[in-house]
Amino acid sequence: MTPTNGMTNATAAENITQLSPAAIIGVWAAATAPMGIGAWVIAPQIKDSLGDQGLLKALVITLTAGLVWQFVLAVTLVAIEQRSARWSTVREALWLRAPRNAKTGRRGGRLWWIVVPFVFLFAAGEMVPSLPHPDARDFGVIIESDAGQAFLSGNWKWFVIVMVMFIFNTMLGEELLFRGYLLPRMEGAFGDKAWVANGVLFGLYHVHVPWVIPAVLLIDTFALAYSSQRYRSAWIGIIVHSAQTLVLGGLLLALVLK
Repeated sequence: MTPTNGMTNATAAENITQLSPAAIIGVWAAATAPMGIGAWVIAPQIKDSLGDQGLLKALVITLTAGLVWQFVLAVTLVAIEQRSARWSTVREALWLRAPRNAKTGRRGGRLWWIVVPFVFLFAAGEMVPSLPHPDARDFGVIIESDAGQAFLSGNWKWFVIVMVMFIFNTMLGEELLFRGYLLPRMEGAFGDKAWVANGVLFGLYHVHVPWVIPAVLLIDTFALAYSSQRYRSAWIGIIVHSAQTLVLGGLLLALVLK
């Protein structure tokens, strides 16, 4: 990826190589294309071979693959950039450290409580109307249906597979790439408004579920991107986003045990 010389003082002090706008778009495309192709091209092709709830299974498989790829992409890019795969190096390069108080420079402690209001803000995204879309592709509609609940009842295998997808979605995939890798490297091009550009890219990335794009742009930009840049910690976005995994995981577990 091609670096640019312009960067904020904070990022320069962290010794994080900055990306040009073209390089940023390149990483975004590398994350977006597999998700869109998997959801709209591959899943319809393989659904008939997967039996009952074939489309649901196909979407889970293809989207999980796309999310795992994002994890591999983020870790590989950092390893190439830093010329090291040591945890201490990767941790700093991906902003996997405690949140920082901009005024005092102190990290962690009571500042971790800042995730609470952002979790509630993130949850408010459910109130943003979604665009028209087919119910067969809406995971929430599926698990609320009689057919979906019957499919999940006692189905531990697919419960585990779906939970793997959730974990890569909110921790190891999307957040690691967008808030851990991209956001710190967008400050050279966008400065202290990098969170805005990051939020827009994150919204447009959702081609696999385009009906949620309005909510992502209006809510997730602040709850995930702004919070992570403001406190210079990808853990903020990871924790806020992972609240979704805890809620959905609990609902799925109840259906499996039903």
